[in-house]
Amino acid sequence: MKIVARVASIALFFGVLALMITAWAGFPGGKPKPADVKVYMEQALLAPASAAGVQTKEQLGQSGETPIKQAVYAAGAGKQATSAAAAQAQAPKAEKKVYLTFDDGPSDLTLEVLDILRKEGIKGTFFVLGEQAEARPEIINRIYEEGHVIGNHTYDHRYDKLYGHFQDFWTQIKKTEEVIRLITGERPQLVRAPGGTAGHFDQAYFDLMEQGGYRVFDWNVDSGDSKRRGVPAKEIVKGATAKVSGSEAVVLLHDSNGHEESVKALPEIIAYYKKQGYAFDVLTPDMQPVQFKAQQSAVKASQPSRQWIEDHVAANAKLFETGRTLALEFGAMETAFEPGEYKMEGGRLLVPLRSLTERLGGEVSWKGHSKTVSVSLGGKRWEADPLRRTISPAESWGRPLPSDVHLIGGTAWIPLRDALAASGHPVTRVTYEDAEIRIITL
Repeated sequence: MKIVARVASIALFFGVLALMITAWAGFPGGKPKPADVKVYMEQALLAPASAAGVQTKEQLGQSGETPIKQAVYAAGAGKQATSAAAAQAQAPKAEKKVYLTFDDGPSDLTLEVLDILRKEGIKGTFFVLGEQAEARPEIINRIYEEGHVIGNHTYDHRYDKLYGHFQDFWTQIKKTEEVIRLITGERPQLVRAPGGTAGHFDQAYFDLMEQGGYRVFDWNVDSGDSKRRGVPAKEIVKGATAKVSGSEAVVLLHDSNGHEESVKALPEIIAYYKKQGYAFDVLTPDMQPVQFKAQQSAVKASQPSRQWIEDHVAANAKLFETGRTLALEFGAMETAFEPGEYKMEGGRLLVPLRSLTERLGGEVSWKGHSKTVSVSLGGKRWEADPLRRTISPAESWGRPLPSDVHLIGGTAWIPLRDALAASGHPVTRVTYEDAEIRIITL
């Protein structure tokens, strides 16, 4: 019995020793780490089984990690994958927007369109013609005052006058721009080509308009209200609600005379987009414009010269930059030049002579035989000579005075002080503020 007891004791001793050696080999550092054990107990069920089911010591040595740490990493990766999938599923979809645009106005129908938009609480974008804006300035004012956006649709919509030479297109854009500026006080930066750019714009047209600071917009939903006379409202609704790829719909409609059916269709078009969850918005210069692809077949025989581009296009973008307004008090009158409408050169303010004179109620004319500018302003008459860079009283005995009056792209620019002094209203004070330079005259 004693021998049996001794043998049992020895066996128990070696059994305990074997368990200790196994535990010793299973954890780095020679002894188990309580924290690792806890993690292992919590995460082991989450760890995927290895392909072989068991890792050899060689595999363990290559990875440099213990089974416990590998289980923790595997569990962490599983959690990250789950989180990523959940985030992707919960990612908000892009907001759907629709932009209602109206071309060729204003007209009496524009008033009906404005009534509908006001009732629905919607803003629109109106690409107006200069000749129509001149005829109906009160409608332009209403469009502007009710918070809609006004775009430039050229002056008369005549294809034969617009797409033969870029210079002709530019001239109509600038003419309409000035009409709108005189009515609203702001220059439209958005432009839509009559008939769209397809077949009309080559890449040079796009590049020059962009260089001039304009944003040219086409459309991706055509209501079809102008493809023939008398398109019925039902057909217009169908065209205006056609499916569009992407989340934005720029809808082409017309508000000129003869488009009564477009006005009739408008409430149903609005109802459709509201039902489909679209938000209504206006086009802005900071958007990426919808544009048709430039076509080689639209290349024009005549493109402007580099000098013409330098004189007319290069500096035009400054008209749309933010900066100080130049305000001018001239007797009982006051006018202002927005950033880009005046220049600061060598510490002097320069303005276009014709714009200055006409805004202050004067008269100006070009004398072709002498190549001088005749000015009547503030009760004074005088002449400016851009070639000799002088100004002088209109009377024959007037002595020319030196002035930096000169031509830029066919426009006479003059130092503001010189023009005011020649008109009997010399500058008495200049104030500079963050948003304004104010000139006060005698």
